[in-house]
Amino acid sequence: MEARNAEIRKNVLKYDDVLNRQREAIYADRRRILEGDDLHERTQAFLESVIEDVLDSHTGEGNSEDWDFDALWVELRTLYPMSITIDEVLAEAGSKGRVSREFIRREILSDAKLAYEKRETQLGSPAMRELERRVVLSVIDRRWRDHLYEMDYLKDGIGLRAMAQRDPLVEYQREGFALFQTMMGQIREETVGYLFNLEVEVTSSQNAPTGVIAQPTVAAKGLGASAAPVQNLSYSAPSDAGGVEVRNQRGQLERAATARAQQKEAEQTLAPTGGRFGQEQPPRRRLRRAPAGSVPPRRASLAPPLPAGRSASRTRLRRRPRRTAPHAAPPRRSSPAAAPSHSAGSSGPQQDGSRRSVLPSPESAC
Repeated sequence: MEARNAEIRKNVLKYDDVLNRQREAIYADRRRILEGDDLHERTQAFLESVIEDVLDSHTGEGNSEDWDFDALWVELRTLYPMSITIDEVLAEAGSKGRVSREFIRREILSDAKLAYEKRETQLGSPAMRELERRVVLSVIDRRWRDHLYEMDYLKDGIGLRAMAQRDPLVEYQREGFALFQTMMGQIREETVGYLFNLEVEVTSSQNAPTGVIAQPTVAAKGLGASAAPVQNLSYSAPSDAGGVEVRNQRGQLERAATARAQQKEAEQTLAPTGGRFGQEQPPRRRLRRAPAGSVPPRRASLAPPLPAGRSASRTRLRRRPRRTAPHAAPPRRSSPAAAPSHSAGSSGPQQDGSRRSVLPSPESAC
């Protein structure tokens, strides 16, 4: 039993090690950002990577004649405000058939960097660095929480891979790495979109001491986590004594609400309830006791009705015949004319129990 439990703990540790390595990479990245690492180069790398992914999805297959430039431009406009059009790109290339992936990548990337420099000029370099730090931290935290939920969901059903003759641990490592790469791609894409499209309000600090560069305060709509609305929730449950008590979110007892709940429960207990839910039962008829000395009324007979043409006086109950013992013979009946007259000279039954016939005497015959 101990060896089996040790093997189970060892197997669980292998699954936890997959998520632990991902956690170390994310936390190390966050630590560098919090310590004040410059994110300008990193955001430029994010911009190039996102544009590469968009181009791969729209220009990765087929010839330039088959590419959908309209869908490509629509997706790029969701990332940053484009200043070039499809006609300008095709005019510079000469024709649609002469457009190559490298050519269109160079044109789009150059336009995106110009838009980023314009954004930095509007906000200022210190405000842009602060915006980069806050955006990257916010996106990493949100995507990391979603990734933890996805990894838990994957771990719950990964044991079914054993039915397909596959090692669940190897499958968990492989799919966990794929989910991590997807999360990193989402972090890059959302970061670029927020840096270009957020409505930012920059305010400079007026109370900075002399000789110290005032750090601007950046307020962006939709960037910070909005405070959850206060909800006055209450929970009712049976107490230790069996009654009803009401508590708030913090577990504190609400006396007024508890008194109302107990009163409502008492009314429901005393109120008559019917067979169906929500219907009241009609009031029950109470039995009255007869006063002492009075004759109770006769109950109606439960006997079945008599057949037609038969009166109650002629109806008699038939008695069952008595059962006699199996060794005793039934008594023998004789008519009054044939009944013998026992005289003094007649002899009764013999001692052995046999019966003799009785004949008349000669005197009686004369």
